[in-house]
Amino acid sequence: MSPRTTVNELDVDEAGLHALVTPRDDILLEDLDAADPAGHDFHFVCEQGPFATYERTVHADRTDDGGYHVREEIVWDVAIPLWGALFRPLVARQLRRSGPPEILTEDQAVRRAPWWSPPARLDARSSSVLGMLCGLSMLTGYLGTTITQTMTYAAKEFGASTAAQGATLATVRVGVLLSLVLVTVSDRRGRQKLLLVCAVGGVAASVAGAASPNLIALGGTQTVARAFATALALLIGVVSVEEMPAGGRAYAASVLAMTAALGAGMAVLLLPLADVGLYAWRIIYVVPLLGLPFFIRLARRIPESRRFVKPHGRATMKGHRARLALLASASFAGLIFLAPISQFQNEFLRTEHGFTAIELTIFTIATNTPGGIGIVIGGRLADLRGRRMVGAVASAAGAVLLTIGYQVSGAALWIAWMAGTIIAAATVPALGVYGAELFPTALRGRANGLITLAGVLGSSIGLILAGRFETHFGSFGPGMAILAVGPFVVAALVLTLYPETAHVELEVLNPEDAVAGGAASVAPPML
Repeated sequence: MSPRTTVNELDVDEAGLHALVTPRDDILLEDLDAADPAGHDFHFVCEQGPFATYERTVHADRTDDGGYHVREEIVWDVAIPLWGALFRPLVARQLRRSGPPEILTEDQAVRRAPWWSPPARLDARSSSVLGMLCGLSMLTGYLGTTITQTMTYAAKEFGASTAAQGATLATVRVGVLLSLVLVTVSDRRGRQKLLLVCAVGGVAASVAGAASPNLIALGGTQTVARAFATALALLIGVVSVEEMPAGGRAYAASVLAMTAALGAGMAVLLLPLADVGLYAWRIIYVVPLLGLPFFIRLARRIPESRRFVKPHGRATMKGHRARLALLASASFAGLIFLAPISQFQNEFLRTEHGFTAIELTIFTIATNTPGGIGIVIGGRLADLRGRRMVGAVASAAGAVLLTIGYQVSGAALWIAWMAGTIIAAATVPALGVYGAELFPTALRGRANGLITLAGVLGSSIGLILAGRFETHFGSFGPGMAILAVGPFVVAALVLTLYPETAHVELEVLNPEDAVAGGAASVAPPML
């Protein structure tokens, strides 16, 4: 796409002209490339910022009243692949001005950063990589939600009980063992190649699921698909943390979560196809094949992460066991509740409230889409104010509201789910970055795989318990209330034991990475 041009015509005094010819230090950092003070001509270029092209020229003419008439012309384009169309109007608005700018301190500039940008300034590479990672994140969202959305219809075709559904959904999570192998390999071989392998493998396994003759076969293919999708999501998160500045890691987690949700939403939008016929749910498993060429090109364009390429020290898990145990415990406790809450949503709505496929789609979109609000706000607060309080409050309050959603009906059902989703979504950027932040480059993939394994164990136990509770109580509500203790455990761990990592460089959190040339490991700072 050709660069855009923004022109500002301003009448200013001497102080205003001085402000206009001072290099910008907001969403970008400018460098004065050329100047003719006598002729009042100035030319600026981008030293750091999310721009593929950027030039600003300022020309001032004296006016009769002793002031200046200034013409400011900016030629620019953002370095945001795939999503540039969403950000160009926002950037254009940021570049337009009706008066001279206010000179801000560094702290003021961070706190006044527009809501749609991270508090820390991204450079062209960071914004470009993040844009491509968001594209791949859509695939993880789609692959991760297909069996959740279609299970109730597959079970209807195969004549499976609620308990069998819970057991299958739990079994599918065994694929995390393969995910652990893949992300561990990425610590030695690099992230970029594994991104491609996981994208192709996930799509292939999903397509195989469309031919499943029974619930066991569907569970088997989805075990593999989920393994690749989980590994892909973990690698995307790792690359994101390794590329982003210290003040933008939670922001990156928030936009990745939103694009993953977009991918999941595509699967939800296709759900009405399941009502066409007994076998129609299988179509949803084939759709990712249509986008495979796009995802392959995308994975090949993403460069190896800069921190993996950079010399980093060796490390062993021995010195990081406390961190691993802490994050694994929180992952286990959180997902023992969140997995059944989401996985049994359609079954709960279909059997206890009589929802049709189209009603399920409308409900899911109406209650889940506002979760983006929680993700955006949670990410911004986590980068500005810190992770711990945001994560703890969102975890506990979200659990209360989602539990209420399983106890009520009518308008209260919709309101509780919507509010619970918004608040719980704030935990994604606030707590989701810890796994990558608290481990050095040489262990980052493996550690996150082990944390995910603990979460899968928690989700599997939660799914089995929720299925059995439903059989025992005759409804899902009582069992979900019992399992809600998990998020309160998470909140307690975060408030009492989690370190604050906002605005701290990875090399400070992990001294091994500050050691050049792969020297011996250094003990990490205490929690």
